[in-house]
Amino acid sequence: MATNNWTIDPAHSELEFKIRHLVISTITGKFRIFSGTMVTARHDDFGNAIFTLEADVYSIDTNNRDRDEHLKSPDFFNADAFPKIEFKSTSFVHVEGDEHKLTGLLTIKGITKEVVLDVLFGGEAKDGFGISRAGFEINGVINRNDFDIHSADVTEAGGLVLGEDIRLHANIQFTNDSE
Repeated sequence: MATNNWTIDPAHSELEFKIRHLVISTITGKFRIFSGTMVTARHDDFGNAIFTLEADVYSIDTNNRDRDEHLKSPDFFNADAFPKIEFKSTSFVHVEGDEHKLTGLLTIKGITKEVVLDVLFGGEAKDGFGISRAGFEINGVINRNDFDIHSADVTEAGGLVLGEDIRLHANIQFTNDSE
C-alpha cells in the first residue's frame, strides 16, 4: 500500500510549553529547532496517521538567557547528556468533528512515558506553489517529575518554585513530500 509522507514546515510551526512559577505567574518557553514527520495511508485521510517529533534541547528559549542556560543544565533537561526530546505516536484516533486523540511515547532525559494529547485538525490546503499542507493544533499536560525535570529549589515558605505540570502546545503545519 502506498503511503503519503509529510514533513513539518518549521517556518509555519511552533512548539511551546508553559509552567507555573512561584504559583503566581506562568513562564512560557519554546523550542526554536525541531523537526518531525507524519505518514498517512492516503493523501486525504489522516486516520491512523503516524507522527514523529524531535526537539533540540539546546534551542530552548524562555526569553531569558540565564534561565535558558539553567534549563539546559543537569538540574533540568541536562542537554549535554540528553540533547533531544523525542515523540513517536502509537495511535491517532478521531473523536468527533476535527478533534482527535494522539497517543505516543515521549522521551525526555532518557525517560520514556506514554502521553495522550488533544489534537484539533485545522484542515488541508494547497499553497501558492501547489504544495499540499495540513495543519494541527496539539495540546497536552505532562508532569515534570515523571521525566526528572526539576531542581531542589523551594520558596522561603517551603513551596515549590515551579509547578509540577508542564502544559504543551504546538501548532504544526506539514507539507506533503509524496506529491
